[in-house]
Amino acid sequence: MDVRIVKTKNSIINAFLELRSQKNIEKITVKELCEKAMINKSTFYSHFTDLYALSEYLEMQVANEVLEEIGNPEFLFSNPEEFNKQLLYAYLSHENLIETLFSGSRSDYFLVRIENSLKEAVFGVRPDYKEDAVANIVLTYAICGGFYAFRKCRSFGEEALIEVIALLNKKATELLEEQKQTGTGRRKPV
Repeated sequence: MDVRIVKTKNSIINAFLELRSQKNIEKITVKELCEKAMINKSTFYSHFTDLYALSEYLEMQVANEVLEEIGNPEFLFSNPEEFNKQLLYAYLSHENLIETLFSGSRSDYFLVRIENSLKEAVFGVRPDYKEDAVANIVLTYAICGGFYAFRKCRSFGEEALIEVIALLNKKATELLEEQKQTGTGRRKPV
């Protein structure tokens, strides 16, 4: 790839992140971004269709990096403590970028991306869970509930928080396994 293209794209990204750390995406203009990146508008549009496409590109990159740090998503069921450690430490390693990109009107996008990707990974290992309502609820609870509790309760200490979240997830997965064994799990209606 042409080094100039890479440098220009990095300049666009850096300018966007700087602006995004100061204000919501709706308040940023392409003109302002181009001035900060020292490029013209046509150069911007040769890389991205609009600011939201740029934001989505970066959001997807961060979400993929977080997911790459979770070595075994199926640990949610077999080793919830390790799953939580991997997930929460992955959040921490990208915290500043997550806070910048997923703020304001885009605050829900991170969890949606992470939840969908983690469910896809888990269903790849456990396809029987894909249409199971209880399994889907447990996954959503573990991913979204754990993240929310982590963000809201960090003042109590990260290690204690990870331990409590892991315990809650363990109880939830035990419920899931119990329902699987007794045949009381619920499948999604067709």
